[in-house]
Amino acid sequence: MAEVMLALMRTLASLRQGKIWAYVLLPALFSLVLSIGLAVWGLGALVEQMMAYPPMTFLVGWGLLWLAHILAYLGGWMAIFAVAYLTASLLAAILILPLMLKHLAQTEYQDVAPMGRDSFVAAAVNSVWASILFVGGWLLTLPLWLVPGFSLIVPMLLMAWLNRRTFAYDALSMHATDAEWHVLRAQGKGPMFMLGLSMALLAHLPVVGLLVPALAALSFIHYGLESLRRTRAGALVTIVGERI
Repeated sequence: MAEVMLALMRTLASLRQGKIWAYVLLPALFSLVLSIGLAVWGLGALVEQMMAYPPMTFLVGWGLLWLAHILAYLGGWMAIFAVAYLTASLLAAILILPLMLKHLAQTEYQDVAPMGRDSFVAAAVNSVWASILFVGGWLLTLPLWLVPGFSLIVPMLLMAWLNRRTFAYDALSMHATDAEWHVLRAQGKGPMFMLGLSMALLAHLPVVGLLVPALAALSFIHYGLESLRRTRAGALVTIVGERI
């Protein structure tokens, strides 16, 4: 947990920089506009669809129309939020994370040499594949949302997984070799999931939740580069003008 707390503290410290705030706000504004658009144009139709299927039909049959409407609207808003969060995560992973990574690599992590592969395509494929799996998991676990309390637990666990699966690789792909990535992934499986879960918890806070995709990217950059620095025992492994 010490590594997770350090990453979170450094994420907060990075927010003192205006450039970082610009990176954080862009996906948040996009997510806000998308959420409003989906709510205006699609929430009513989505609620109508949900009212036509169990368990809403059961509740209506039992005379609990008011409860069916509440659950349908709750489910509709959660679906809209999931779509907006997923889209903002893709934007943060594919466009925003590389910009933040470049900035932090030139300022706070100059001693961590880039020895990986700077592949935009690989990072984009990783993010898109993670999103597809997230949607599949979201759909498969819908029945569990009917269990009291699971409607909060399941989305948070899915978001925690999405954060780890998306941002952990993208944050390290340019700096870590394949061997280093396999070691860091094996050693940091638990801490990286906890970091993703911390971001998932923040995602459920009003207003703050809109900032989470970019904040998750930022936190995983701090976690990943610091872990890589420790793995290399702080050794300077670059030669001026060359990459080993």
